[in-house]
Amino acid sequence: MKFSAKRETLLSPLQTVIGVVERRQTMPVLSNVLLSARDGELSVTATDLEVELVARINADIDIDGDITVPGRKLLDICRALPELAEVEIAVSRDRLVVRSGKSRFTLSTLPASEFPIVEDITVQQTLKLSVANTRRLIEKTHFSMAQQDVRYYLNGLLFEVDGDTLRAVATDGHRLAMCELNVPGTAATGQQVIVPRKGVLELQRVLHGDGEVEIAIGTNHIRAVLEGIQLTSKLIDGRFPDYDRVIPDTGGNVLEGDRSLLRDALHRTAILSNEKYRGIRLDVKADGLVIQAHNPEQEEAEEQVEVDYGGPELEIGFNVNYLLDAIGAVDGDRVEVGVKDGNSSCLIRAPGKDDCKFVVMPMRL
Repeated sequence: MKFSAKRETLLSPLQTVIGVVERRQTMPVLSNVLLSARDGELSVTATDLEVELVARINADIDIDGDITVPGRKLLDICRALPELAEVEIAVSRDRLVVRSGKSRFTLSTLPASEFPIVEDITVQQTLKLSVANTRRLIEKTHFSMAQQDVRYYLNGLLFEVDGDTLRAVATDGHRLAMCELNVPGTAATGQQVIVPRKGVLELQRVLHGDGEVEIAIGTNHIRAVLEGIQLTSKLIDGRFPDYDRVIPDTGGNVLEGDRSLLRDALHRTAILSNEKYRGIRLDVKADGLVIQAHNPEQEEAEEQVEVDYGGPELEIGFNVNYLLDAIGAVDGDRVEVGVKDGNSSCLIRAPGKDDCKFVVMPMRL
């Protein structure tokens, strides 16, 4: 194998796929990236057996071939070279030789035959979406995914196709985020898949710019294809909770306020909340909202925020981080918080909009 390209051209696919490469691997070949050069195109592939990411660029190919090479080392070498430098890469005696100007680097390799590749997936349904809408769907929900929960089906994001609606839902058992997107012409109904956390975060990372993304949903995998990039992720085999039962009916008890003012007040109050439990108390009254926090050092914080509220007075406690995440994901200048009573979950959304909903469970203080 032998090819050449500009430093910046090479950096692009390497930076795209490197997030999939784990620093500690049980299999040495998983620390490598697969380089495949043929027909004027170079593809760079990385995998951790759960997520596979392929990035393709045009390059001057002199000799076709496939080889795997330590991914982070090759990336660091390209980063360290001067801007706009011409880079030549060739395989010689089971070693990869990188040349640029007066610089020369020799890297160890492993055969391409040892690299695990995801074969063609059995596609059940294909969706064509705009990159911007897909990124928004993930940004509005991903923060509510669980991390390393024993309920493995919570460690991911649910995608549900329901008529002409694509819905994303995430929950960690203490909060829930749901966002919907209209997808005209969708065929299947009621199809649900759970994409693991790493697959979701990598997809979010590669969704940039304009254009379209094609999402193919298979029996065991989901694949996203956009310009020059292909991401394939295994699906979590499990049953996602019935999220409809979690979304509360607040009975019309709704407070509405300026989103920025409320978020800033919560940020300031959070400074003196308990570092472990992050609890704050909301004292909801007709003439405004009082936010209070205290910690084991007997320190206290109190903020008063003007809100519109016509319901009964109540006190309720929440994890302040969960509130901040949800309010931060609301679009627009105003935010609506529905509260039924002091022991029930609250429902956060933009006033008059139902496409994105955020639920936060209360906590005892």
